Amino acid sequence: PGWGAWQGPPPAAKPGVIPLRPLGVGEILDGAVSTMRAHWRTVLGISLTVAVLTEIVVVLLQGLVLNESVDTDALDDPSATVGELTRAMGDTMLNSGVVLVITLLGTIVATALLTMVTSRAVLGRSVTAAEAWRDSRPQLAKLFGLTLLIPLIGATVIAVGILPGLLIAVGGASDAGASLAVLGGLAAGVAAIWLMIRFSLASPALMLEKQSVRKSLTRSAKLVRGSWWRVFGIQLLAAVIANIVASIIVIPFTFLAGALSGDGITGFLDHTGELGWTFLIISGVGSVIGSMLTFPITAGVTVLLYIDQRIRREALDLELARAAGLPGQGPGPSGTPGS
Repeated sequence: PGWGAWQGPPPAAKPGVIPLRPLGVGEILDGAVSTMRAHWRTVLGISLTVAVLTEIVVVLLQGLVLNESVDTDALDDPSATVGELTRAMGDTMLNSGVVLVITLLGTIVATALLTMVTSRAVLGRSVTAAEAWRDSRPQLAKLFGLTLLIPLIGATVIAVGILPGLLIAVGGASDAGASLAVLGGLAAGVAAIWLMIRFSLASPALMLEKQSVRKSLTRSAKLVRGSWWRVFGIQLLAAVIANIVASIIVIPFTFLAGALSGDGITGFLDHTGELGWTFLIISGVGSVIGSMLTFPITAGVTVLLYIDQRIRREALDLELARAAGLPGQGPGPSGTPGS
């Protein structure tokens, strides 16, 4: 080109896994994968350790305690009484609830550690699992409370939406009450989804800014304001990708486990086979591999989305450039983004 030809703006600095400018959807997803690829020892080590420990506890509980104490035969018995069905459903919910709590604890620990790894990867710095644990440990209790609080808020909103219809149905107008409960539940479900996306960036805000639970929720609401649909779309896309990856791995292991235990694959599909230790161990291996690959995707996308929103609203890219020690930016803090 001749003298004076417009060359466009210079490319954004990229000290780590993302360029320091507002990010596109593909760049956020690529940044999460690049973190896993560039720091695979730490990322996969954390994910594998948490997934293995979680699955061992789940398998032992199911094999030694839950499967022995849970009787679900009544659910397949057309002649079962209401009391038997209620007891069977209660046992099933207890089984699922215990497994859910254990899985949730593992997810919280993995999310906390991987948040620290991803935030350092943005600056082009590596971090060991021990360093990530040391940085995240003071916030783990708060993260646990936050992780429980957000779905509790959503469940409360839905319960409030359904309650008027239930009261009317109990009062005698069953048809009108049922219709009102359905409409109220749908409206409350939309409101609950809106709130959960509004608070979806509270976790990285809590971990990286060392905020309290309440301030983290407020911080997330501020960052998401005006970008709700964008945040929703990226979070949904990341969840779909993570679930597809997990399904590709978990489903074959589940069928293999069913084929090698009890009455084979036919008994597994008909729910008539005995799902013993063989099934639990083989399906557990599939769950471990699936979690090892999905933990970094979901945690990485959330952290990078949080950083992207701060770049767009607060020019965090300038602070990150200084923290990364880029030429011409001056000295900056050596901590994680947002700290």
